[in-house]
Amino acid sequence: MSWLDKFPSGEKERVRERFRMSPAAYEKMRERVKGPEDLKEEMQWNEAMAQLKFALETEKELKDALIEQIASDIESGGLESVLESVDLPQEIRDQLERGEFDVHVDTPVESERDQIVLVPEGNITEKIPINFSLSETYVSQLGES
Repeated sequence: MSWLDKFPSGEKERVRERFRMSPAAYEKMRERVKGPEDLKEEMQWNEAMAQLKFALETEKELKDALIEQIASDIESGGLESVLESVDLPQEIRDQLERGEFDVHVDTPVESERDQIVLVPEGNITEKIPINFSLSETYVSQLGES
């Protein structure tokens, strides 16, 4: 006998109704549920980003090479081709174009996955994410080397 069986029938119906979902709410909940393939991909990505974060903290040459690669990509394609969002103050844009930035692995927004972010020198609170496709490219290049 469950706790629900002890209620009068009218109260039972109200409790059941409260726990019942609308089809739209159920569909939204199902979209958030991840399948085994999605979880495997996410675990592989998180592992690669953890390795990159460790490598950036311990290997100065690797960090310098990544900064140089990103700086050359900014120089050749502009900020628009590298950054997710270019709605930045002019001072920060100038710093990034001059190559005055540091590279970190972080989550730009809590609901997103880890990715490579640029931190302008002298402004450690500003984390500017690069395009996710570029993050994937850099991670795969660094994984091969």
